[in-house]
Amino acid sequence: MRNETRGTVELTLAMVLSGTLGVFVVESGASPFAVVFFRCLFGAVALGAYSLLRGFLTGHGFTARKLGLAALGGVFIVFNWVFLFEAYAATSISLATVVYHTQPFFLVLLGAVFLRERISGAKLGWLVLAFAGLVLVSGVRPGDTASLAGLGYALAAAVLYALATFVTKRITGVRPHLIALVQVLVGLPLLLPFVDFGTTGGLGTGWAWLVGLGLIHTGLMYVLMYAAYAKLPTAKIAVLAFTYPAVAMGVDWAVYGHHIGPVQALGVPLIVLASLKVTLAARTPAAAPAPRTAARAPEAASPAATRAA
Repeated sequence: MRNETRGTVELTLAMVLSGTLGVFVVESGASPFAVVFFRCLFGAVALGAYSLLRGFLTGHGFTARKLGLAALGGVFIVFNWVFLFEAYAATSISLATVVYHTQPFFLVLLGAVFLRERISGAKLGWLVLAFAGLVLVSGVRPGDTASLAGLGYALAAAVLYALATFVTKRITGVRPHLIALVQVLVGLPLLLPFVDFGTTGGLGTGWAWLVGLGLIHTGLMYVLMYAAYAKLPTAKIAVLAFTYPAVAMGVDWAVYGHHIGPVQALGVPLIVLASLKVTLAARTPAAAPAPRTAARAPEAASPAATRAA
């Protein structure tokens, strides 16, 4: 199998797994804080074991500054998950996922504010188009407080994800698996005060869904994504990323009967097209290989490059 073909298969599979994440969250029956805590716990086990077996812990490339940046990114990633899972409960997996994919636009705004990057007329136009799509997709009426809350949670998750991406892109020369491992480890003490462990004893089969979130959606999914990054051009990564919301919407309809209405459906292609254009226009610096590891290592350690949850 050709290298690029293999990368395409790996990334497509990773995005399909991302699309099923919402079902695992809902079916676990746990609160968003508990879901994220156990995702971090089981995810740390999976990523730690994989990194150990692959020898990534030797010559890891971390410095105090890089470790601090990874930890800060972890704070943003962890609370991004909390808000996204809150959005699932307040509205629907479909709506939350589509709104969540406004992340690239917040990243553009962060670059303009903190790095003084110029927003071109074309990017501004795509931002306006995405906002129009967001208005259509939300389909929220003034009195619909639940949907308004869900929309707010999804937007907050998108902002936090953009912040995590902004920080993580400053880390070079470290395996993405290791940065992701630091991020989930940071989530454990961070979320500990917010988890009511008294309610987790009655989850029953919910524990299987929580373990799945850690092992499948944080361990296996990330390994597939990072393997694919080194094999694929940016354009193909950006296009394949939209397998995630497509699968999420299909799964939400098949499992829960949720679907986006006709007016909302008009907004989906606007957000997808605008997001794709902004992503393809981004200029990501070449990644530096991690010391004493394989020759190519992607730079971003969060699922930022594909906007996976």
